[in-house]
Amino acid sequence: MSRAAQQHTRNLTDQQLAQQNQLIAQSNQQGQQDRAAMMPTITSLLNSQGYTPQQQSAITQQSMGAANTAFDALRERAANRMAATNNSAGYGDLTAQLGREQAQTDASQAQQNQIQFANQQLKEQMAGLNALGQTYGIDTNLLGKAMGVPSELLGVRQRASGSSGSGLGSLFGVGSSIASLFG
Repeated sequence: MSRAAQQHTRNLTDQQLAQQNQLIAQSNQQGQQDRAAMMPTITSLLNSQGYTPQQQSAITQQSMGAANTAFDALRERAANRMAATNNSAGYGDLTAQLGREQAQTDASQAQQNQIQFANQQLKEQMAGLNALGQTYGIDTNLLGKAMGVPSELLGVRQRASGSSGSGLGSLFGVGSSIASLFG
């Protein structure tokens, strides 16, 4: 190949490389803009407290109201029966039993509500971790542990995607493999 042909090939290669570098730079800039736009939402999810106090109050009122309506109907039915038969025998025991059962039901419902509130908070934080991991390629297991997320909930994305190693775990695996070559 002549010198002129070599120079022409180099010029074409340099032009192609410059175009590729320009496309990569544009893509990187767009990616940075996209990540910057998503960060407030991701941060909000990571710092989530779950339902707002107003939402918790509405959920509690609705669930307790539904349970209490059933007991009110039973009490009314017992009062109507007593009035229809003109016999109050057993009415006091029945209302006492209904009161005990209502207290147990209300306590159980309150416990379920608290579990639901905690699960919602955790769900939102896990969504934030997942978004952070997808956006920046960050090891969400490490972040989750730092945030106090239970270990059984971590790695969900990794298991779902079927990847065998990422983040620091695979880095340490590579390090130990290299160390074994020199040992």
